[in-house]
Amino acid sequence: MAEELTIGFRFYPTEDELIAFYLRNQLEGRSDDSMHRVIPVLDVFEVEPSHLPSYSVFLF
Repeated sequence: MAEELTIGFRFYPTEDELIAFYLRNQLEGRSDDSMHRVIPVLDVFEVEPSHLPSYSVFLF
C-alpha cells in the first residue's frame, strides 16, 4: 500500500478537520480514492493489531 507521495506532503489534521471533512464525506458517501490513500478503510475486527502499521502510507 505504500505509495509515492509528493515532496512536502503533510498530513496533520486537527480533530475538527477530521470530523468536518473526512468523516462527514465518508458518512455521506462522498469519499474518493485520494482520501483512502492517506486514511485506508479496513475492518479493524479482521486485522491483527500488530499488522495495522503495514497499512500505513507513512514509514515510521
